[in-house]
Amino acid sequence: MLLCAGLSTRLGELGAERPKPLLPVCDVPIIEYGISNLVAHGVTELVINTHHRAELFEQLLGDGARFGARIRYIYEPTILGTGGGLKHALPLLDPDGADQPFLSCNGKLIFDLDVTALVEAYRRLQPIGMMVVRRVPDAKSWGAVEVASDGRITNILGDGDHMFCGVHVTRPSVMARLPDGESDSIRQGYLPWLRAGEPVLAYEHQGGYFAEHSTPERYLASNWAMLDGQTLRHPPKASLVGVDPTARIHPGATIVGPVRIAAGAEIAAPVTIGPYAVVGAGARIEHALTRAVVWSSGTVIR
Repeated sequence: MLLCAGLSTRLGELGAERPKPLLPVCDVPIIEYGISNLVAHGVTELVINTHHRAELFEQLLGDGARFGARIRYIYEPTILGTGGGLKHALPLLDPDGADQPFLSCNGKLIFDLDVTALVEAYRRLQPIGMMVVRRVPDAKSWGAVEVASDGRITNILGDGDHMFCGVHVTRPSVMARLPDGESDSIRQGYLPWLRAGEPVLAYEHQGGYFAEHSTPERYLASNWAMLDGQTLRHPPKASLVGVDPTARIHPGATIVGPVRIAAGAEIAAPVTIGPYAVVGAGARIEHALTRAVVWSSGTVIR
């Protein structure tokens, strides 16, 4: 399940236009990076919960066939939180009552996660939940996770050297224990359960790209990282860097890489584009552009 039912308020006007998972990084929606990675690891049955600008998800992603996946959507008229959203979606996640493990992934991530290794670790150890964590110097600002030497999580939202990366593996029967309505999978779930002695384990992510996009600064940083050639083991199929052959470039324009100028974009004046510029599909640019992102069909005038 890809959690996508937030309000995106920290992004200001950007978030008003689109939910965070649909913000384009090098003209590819953030959620497509996650879908590409999941499908590459054999996870092709996907559920997406929606709230703010819900219609945009189906418009941009469809039924998932072009990714080699099947996507089903579940709308939340009232936001239910990371736990409530999962419990609300259990009829889709566990339609036959088989209680098979599932992944919960935050939809606003670009995360080069080895999903296969994560699932294998979960199946081998069989905790009630396995949370993906990474060691960071500012763990407290993210809600620190304390991890014992044997991989057992001993506390969350306290002290510790790790942050929770927004991905975990669990079973429907575990999430069904959450209270009805709005709930948090950490505060109302894993935290009281681990304090009661139940096994909640950490899977430590080491190396590989990780970014979440709750602020404009983080959003821009991912665009620049992709332009700089950030390696992803399973990137989207779309090109992330360079000039699309269908783009129309004024003969007097100067292109200074790295840039991404997408399909059908028009550089309509003798201006300089780049370095660090993204011009979305069908956008029209009449003014010099550097360290800026223009979404598809946008216009920058003189």
